[in-house]
Amino acid sequence: MAVTKLKKESGSKFYELLQTQVHNEFNASQQYIALAVWFDAQDLPQLAKHFYRQSVEERNHAMALVQYLMDRDHPVTIPGTGEVRTEFSDAVEVVELALNQEKEVAADISAMAKAARAEEDYISEQFTQWFLKEQVEEIAQMTTLLTIVKRANGNLFEVEAHLHRESVGDGGADSGMPPVAGGAL
Repeated sequence: MAVTKLKKESGSKFYELLQTQVHNEFNASQQYIALAVWFDAQDLPQLAKHFYRQSVEERNHAMALVQYLMDRDHPVTIPGTGEVRTEFSDAVEVVELALNQEKEVAADISAMAKAARAEEDYISEQFTQWFLKEQVEEIAQMTTLLTIVKRANGNLFEVEAHLHRESVGDGGADSGMPPVAGGAL
């Protein structure tokens, strides 16, 4: 029975999407590093710190997906990352990219949940629920940051002051997060 189940799962749309999502999360982590470096080069330490933290959070998400694959005794492939964008005209463009990236991840996680349900893999469907909740937070956080950046009208020191005084996101410290391979950073 176990051999048959593993064969079924190897042809599983859910596991195919899950493996792709490992790549997407690592790529998002690299993209966030590029955004952080852009802000760091502009001498905007709060914005840089925010995106460096986002990078670590995305890395942890990738490693939680890896841990789930291992926990389900499914083969794991650690992929390379894709291209990251490093040149931007202004902060609005940077944060818009981050917001769009989070919206794409939300769509990808939704597709994973849908595939798990279609395959009647309720354990995997349940696993995706934390990530869906996380995407609501990520999109809301990035939408707020974009609003703040636009309202600052080019005065990024206002954005810096906002990030310094306000708590934005949970910094990846959600106690309900699935286990992370190797431990969360």
